[in-house]
Amino acid sequence: MAERKVTGPASYFPSIEKKYGKSIQYWMKELEKVRSLAHMEQVAHLKERFSMGHGHANAIVAVFRQKNGR
Repeated sequence: MAERKVTGPASYFPSIEKKYGKSIQYWMKELEKVRSLAHMEQVAHLKERFSMGHGHANAIVAVFRQKNGR
């Protein structure tokens, strides 16, 4: 059976892990700390605190919010 190709925001995860040297689970835990913030505030948090690029930060936040019903 062929593997399903990952699409959408999660398709960025391998490059995020490679570039920043942290697992996606690490980033999800980091977002738990700021879960009450709005989407773009969470993106800004990752960009400002960890020098993460906008696309990568936005992808992580999108999946975090989807999994946490936000």
